[in-house]
Amino acid sequence: MNKKPVIAGIGELLWDMLPSGKQLGGAPCNFAYHAKQAECDCFVISATGKDSLGEELLANVAELGLSGKYIQKNNYPTSKVSITLNEHGHPDYTIHEQVAWDHISWNIEIEKLAGQLDAVCFGSLAQRDMESRNSIVSLISSVRTECLKVFDINLRQHYFNEETIIQSLRLCDVLKLNDDELPVVAGYTGLKGGVRDQLDQLLAGMNLKYVVYTMGSQGSMIVSADEYSITEAPKVEVADTVGAGDAFTAIFTAGILKGLPLNYIHQKATEISALVCTQKGATPKLSISIF
Repeated sequence: MNKKPVIAGIGELLWDMLPSGKQLGGAPCNFAYHAKQAECDCFVISATGKDSLGEELLANVAELGLSGKYIQKNNYPTSKVSITLNEHGHPDYTIHEQVAWDHISWNIEIEKLAGQLDAVCFGSLAQRDMESRNSIVSLISSVRTECLKVFDINLRQHYFNEETIIQSLRLCDVLKLNDDELPVVAGYTGLKGGVRDQLDQLLAGMNLKYVVYTMGSQGSMIVSADEYSITEAPKVEVADTVGAGDAFTAIFTAGILKGLPLNYIHQKATEISALVCTQKGATPKLSISIF
């Protein structure tokens, strides 16, 4: 592929209220930022409030080199998420309701973007309200057949249910989930056996191209119909793990679109994810070339 892949993340956009202060966050923005560092053209589809926090958030998005063209403004407050870190740097989230990204409206601008996308990433959290959920489903249903549809499940608090998860699994080509999320999905879909058996059942049963399974410090595995890759996580000094999974998803997606070998993509996604863990916040600037 000679041109840069065009990628979008749709869903939550917010302030992560970390012990060290507030930082721009939300999986779709983190994903888009890291895909941009992998030399893709990236867009965030979300919403902020018409308030000072929203203006500051948009300024931060611009500072990351991302376009705010598809970030709407509405009459709901800009989202804040309270984050506490345990002794291992892993985050616990308190997510507030009825915020701007719960009300992403489907419009002609997003519909036009859909036809240009090579990949789109979405999760479960932004589908907790029907308005944003309908817009996400509309986007996924409007992209070209060859567009890679990535469901990075990101289960948060109680903001998910069987109907949403099953529908999203049927809409996507790629499922990314972690070792806490697999048992939930297994319960919804009736998966049996060990981890590898369950991933293979998901791959075949949901007609997926890839299942990406992460296990934190224990590494990760990726399965497709004809390939299997497993990689250990490097030992690093963790500042926090916020955004590490989003970075992994972004590098994986960019690598697939660039037509690179799966084992090589997997190794790079692992390296970048670990590097993000050594920095505070979800969107550190990387000083290395990814591919």
